Amino acid sequence: MTIPIRKLGQGLEVSAIGLGCMGMSQSYGVIPDTADMIPVLRAAVDRGVTLFDTAQIYGPFVNEELVGEALAPVRDRVVIASKFGLGVDENGQQIQDSRPETIRKSVEESLRRLRTDHIDLFYQHRVDPNVPIEDVAGAVKDLIAAGKVRHFGLSEAGVQTIRRAHAVHPVTAVQSEYSLWWRRPEEELIPTLEELGIGLVPFSPLGKGFLTGAIDEKTSFTANDFRNIIPRFSPEARKANQAMVDLLRSIAERKGATPAQVALAWLLAQKPWIVPIPGSTKLSRIEENLGAAKLELAPADLAQIEAAASKIEVQGARYPEALEARTGL
Repeated sequence: MTIPIRKLGQGLEVSAIGLGCMGMSQSYGVIPDTADMIPVLRAAVDRGVTLFDTAQIYGPFVNEELVGEALAPVRDRVVIASKFGLGVDENGQQIQDSRPETIRKSVEESLRRLRTDHIDLFYQHRVDPNVPIEDVAGAVKDLIAAGKVRHFGLSEAGVQTIRRAHAVHPVTAVQSEYSLWWRRPEEELIPTLEELGIGLVPFSPLGKGFLTGAIDEKTSFTANDFRNIIPRFSPEARKANQAMVDLLRSIAERKGATPAQVALAWLLAQKPWIVPIPGSTKLSRIEENLGAAKLELAPADLAQIEAAASKIEVQGARYPEALEARTGL
């Protein structure tokens, strides 16, 4: 399968659709065996995926180890993105720490887990209110000069933070949630990225699974599935939000595609420098998602989606209040 190539900022070329690896180690219910995920990751490479997204906090730490083991034999064919700035304390509680000395320590640990001598794209996972972004960007700039990192990224950062970081060292990509049911990036973020020449890497481009059409108000999640605490996934919200899936399904049936493929093709049609990273633990789903890169949505299709989506008011917050407060948006 040939997947089109897209450019993020600073000339970084990646497959038009990447692979988010977090769900292979946490968050979405039953965690698959590492041994089962290694062939899935390698098969994704064989199918043309070049951008693989992980983070030190995923697992925590074990996701980087999985990605490192799986991709070591094909390291020269892939772009590995990882993240710093979130860790765990001695009680297992998540903490933020983007002090330069912590970043320098984090990169060494990530390189070891990833079995590589460089990280292609290194994101600050969340903006740290206690560390000036100029200090963060300066630390990453030093790592780039040392050859340990190739590109600098930010995740869930506000536009003023992005501008300040970009002034110290050019930002290659910003990661943010973006999909047909979370469109806030269109207000300020996307115009700013276009102005500065920075790519956008949407996470949760399928609405944490909802936009695939496989979830409705009767779906039950396992006890450790984090969607249990998300207001947008309450049974009432899922029932109300089914209208968005119905819209995608109606377009999909006409195009001979699936709702997930239409949702991803819609994202790809927004800007040529947008590269979504849907996650999956199943090769069949990955192949389905990659099919979106070949799905052409004509201007009439996009206009129909826009007109119908504008009449749908998505119900429920995307995060509980405490988690939303930790983003930089």
